[in-house]
Amino acid sequence: MTHKVKKVVLAYSGGLDTSCIVPWLRENYGCEVITFTGDIGQGDELEGLEEKALASGASKAYIEDLRQEFLLEYAFRTMQAGAIYEHKYLLGTSFARPLLAKRQVEIAEMEGADGVAHGCTGKGNDQVRFELTYKALNPRLTVIAPWREWDIRSREDALAYAAAHGIPVSASKEKIYSRDRNIWHMSHEGGPLEDPWFEPDEGIFVLTCSPEEAPDEPEYVEIDFVQGVPRRINGVAMGPVELLTELNRMGGRHGIGRVDLVENRLVGMKSRGIYEAPGGTILYTAHRELETLTLDRDTSHYKALLAQRYAELVYYGRWFTPLREAMDAFVRETQKRITGTVRLKLYKGCCRVVGRKSPYSLYREEFATFGQEDVYDQKDAQGFINLFGLPLKVQALLELEGVRRTELEAPDYTKFKRD
Repeated sequence: MTHKVKKVVLAYSGGLDTSCIVPWLRENYGCEVITFTGDIGQGDELEGLEEKALASGASKAYIEDLRQEFLLEYAFRTMQAGAIYEHKYLLGTSFARPLLAKRQVEIAEMEGADGVAHGCTGKGNDQVRFELTYKALNPRLTVIAPWREWDIRSREDALAYAAAHGIPVSASKEKIYSRDRNIWHMSHEGGPLEDPWFEPDEGIFVLTCSPEEAPDEPEYVEIDFVQGVPRRINGVAMGPVELLTELNRMGGRHGIGRVDLVENRLVGMKSRGIYEAPGGTILYTAHRELETLTLDRDTSHYKALLAQRYAELVYYGRWFTPLREAMDAFVRETQKRITGTVRLKLYKGCCRVVGRKSPYSLYREEFATFGQEDVYDQKDAQGFINLFGLPLKVQALLELEGVRRTELEAPDYTKFKRD
């Protein structure tokens, strides 16, 4: 290999790819391998992971609970920005990678490692997200990306390698989907999903039931926010992990949060993915609705422009950049009055807002009402319309009179009377 490294920290999920990477690094680089796994809500996927890593040849295995940091510093920040990639994707994998890579770098520095490694393919976005974080936080570390070096070219090849090295894996030729799960969402790619005409069967989904099989009775939920952060469900105070876990349960029960998306990957090609984000979908819907009540028009409209750019930064792995931090400063300012309660109705795949209130509400019934009121003089609208429509009037007068035929000749506006 081109780089000599003595000790490598591997971002380790225990899935097919990273399970193969532990012995591959030892065989091809002759280095010590330490694995790092961040618990961001993978659930039972973490069971037996330490034993598996050590049995595969790792000298040490870190498993750390990062769920609260993941939600507060990454998921909720992205939600507050209103960032959604290509109108559908709530970025659950995208903002998970910078957190994992950041902690991986910290462990490498703590362990005196001179290299870091990941199991991302050379076709995907995740390689960029991991490696941009490495560059931003410690560019001196050698980066090893086995998928760009080894002879394994498919998941079938990886399965054969694992079998040859006695590595137990959960993937199989019959169940070949590539999945990524955390407390915010679950993604599904590969296999028959690579055909964009293929309708996913119900066996693919994990977090949500089919909307057709959801309860016939709707369920109502009230979510309280304080400065843009969700704090209570139905009046009960909860921490971020408990709160999202409960919303995932509720949303999943009613088939909320399924997305089928053909997206534009950063590396150039299009890919098809199936996403499940029941709790995230509920929070995005509620938070956005509370902003309609408490943000002024100009700030709201400008924030919508920023949201698209924010989503691109997150999707492209540019989390640790000055631009994202500057955008966060703007978003934090907008969230100071995003306090209040939103009531939602969950029913057969639909999450609909049915009520909202806030002590900072800019909505005033006495101004908006169609009934009798004394605070708004409707005659004032005439002057506003005259000024607002003045550019249109001037253009129309020019067209009626005719454009100039010589440099000295100009339209005569005096014949047109004022309103």
